[in-house]
Amino acid sequence: MLTMTSLEAQNQFGTLIDTSQREPVMITRRGRPVSMVISPNGSPNDLMIQFMKLMSRVAPLRGVEAASAIRNTLGSSASEHGLTEADVERLIRESDGD
Repeated sequence: MLTMTSLEAQNQFGTLIDTSQREPVMITRRGRPVSMVISPNGSPNDLMIQFMKLMSRVAPLRGVEAASAIRNTLGSSASEHGLTEADVERLIRESDGD
């Protein structure tokens, strides 16, 4: 995942957009994450997985705390997008290995 400062994102907007088509881009200001850019291309599941990976970088959660946060964030939309409880747990375990 590419990380850019807010000044780099402003001065290299084309690069930001092009890169976000291939991978999520995190924007920082004064060393702290302030924004994330994700391409809307792909399936809802792909977008959700990209979002969850970004969130695990910004605010890493593990175990029950992570599962609870994902449930609160996604609510019933996870099942609407075809993610089962087992899928969510698998994604959490996979992110622990990153």
